[in-house]
Amino acid sequence: MKTSALTIRLDPDLERQLERAARRSGRTRSELVRDALRRQLALEEFEDLRRRIMPFAEARGYLTDEDIFREVS
Repeated sequence: MKTSALTIRLDPDLERQLERAARRSGRTRSELVRDALRRQLALEEFEDLRRRIMPFAEARGYLTDEDIFREVS
């Protein structure tokens, strides 16, 4: 798999937090940052999909998460 490098700037506090998390988990800083980026991108994709589907859901009477849970339970 071909990879690329990305340089980012971290303030000292964030760098310390990242270093501590890496030591605690036994993972590299790069692994932790890649995982955090994957999670953030997945969350943003989910939120985008939710925003786009809400008008259709509301038109069918689904106004809250509870409405949906009640329907699928």
